[in-house]
Amino acid sequence: MSFENASVTKGLMLGIALTSVAAGIFDLKHYLNLQLVPHISKHHQYWRLFVHHLACASSSDLLLVELFLYNAGICIERGFGSVKYASFLIISAVITMLISFVGLLLAQLTPVTSTLFNNIPPGPIAIMSALLYQYARLVPPAYHFKVFGVGMSDKIWVYAIAAQLASTHLPAKLLPVAVGILVGYLYRSDFLQLKGWRVSMKVVRFAENWVKPLLGEAQSVRRTNRVLPEPRAQAEARRRAAALDPDEVITTARPRPRRTPTARPPITTTTAPDGREPPDDTDPAPDNTSGGVVRQWMSELASGARPGAGGGGTVRAPSESEIALLTGMFPNLERDVILGVLQRRCVHAAVSSIASLLTGASYFLCILRGLIDLAPSVLLHDRVRRISPSMLMGPCALATVPANIVLT
Repeated sequence: MSFENASVTKGLMLGIALTSVAAGIFDLKHYLNLQLVPHISKHHQYWRLFVHHLACASSSDLLLVELFLYNAGICIERGFGSVKYASFLIISAVITMLISFVGLLLAQLTPVTSTLFNNIPPGPIAIMSALLYQYARLVPPAYHFKVFGVGMSDKIWVYAIAAQLASTHLPAKLLPVAVGILVGYLYRSDFLQLKGWRVSMKVVRFAENWVKPLLGEAQSVRRTNRVLPEPRAQAEARRRAAALDPDEVITTARPRPRRTPTARPPITTTTAPDGREPPDDTDPAPDNTSGGVVRQWMSELASGARPGAGGGGTVRAPSESEIALLTGMFPNLERDVILGVLQRRCVHAAVSSIASLLTGASYFLCILRGLIDLAPSVLLHDRVRRISPSMLMGPCALATVPANIVLT
């Protein structure tokens, strides 16, 4: 908590601290005490009715007053506004001074009350009590909790400070505490029609121009990132809802989208050119995804086909006879190029694909050389292979070939 938008409370805290320290240093505390007999009745020192609000008698009272103003006064000033808050303090000081004097006079009617309530200790006890009433009515609790089954809120700490401040000098402080609560009630109910009174604008401008710069600039309020406990009513409602639905998981984490399992692409097998099917050495798909990817890839290579990179088609494993056939037809090409083409196409489509990449005379010479080198091996086969012109001719060929070449 900071003093942002609470300059009156900051000035009041500094003023009470300075006057209390000054009264202790210069030994002026005996002027702060208020007694009906003999100060007012005999010596007629009516100025004590006003002075006894300005300073505290002890350091313990000063500490409690400062704590109370810091915890309650800042909240009330931010709710009222600085001008209305200053007007409320002035009205409370004047009315408590008058009612306290009337209370001291009424206490002299009986011997017992005249002994107990003849003295009022120094300090703004009555003003703090009026502030306490406004705090109880205006400031809502931030959270609730229970101690030994007793429900409490965060405002209990302010009430504890006020109770300790009122119990330091009993029973003398009972009168100013009662007077302060009465004044707070009268101001809140507007029974005396004093809520509309404000400090004059001349005093406000003087304070803003001359007093406020002396107090210094207040830092902005630090927004806390701590999680406060939720109200008890909401907690009970949440607990009842959880009891009705035991499967519900209550969490503050953001819900993550559920991943839907994707079907694996089917593993297709290809048939070798000689009509034989490759052996089926595929293993069942493993459950885990860490080491199963490598094993699946190896099994698919061994089976002769695996899904392509783009998701469509398959990658086949060419046989050595197909690799030797294309190597003989295209000796200038590297083995990796031939293997890559055969993995995606059959042998006839591979010849057409490689032939389309070759142009000019190099293409024609490559075809002739492949046919010459391939003739002895082709003659050993029982079947007749027919090579169409589309297999041997590319779009940029310079020579022509008869319609059908029959090799026996």
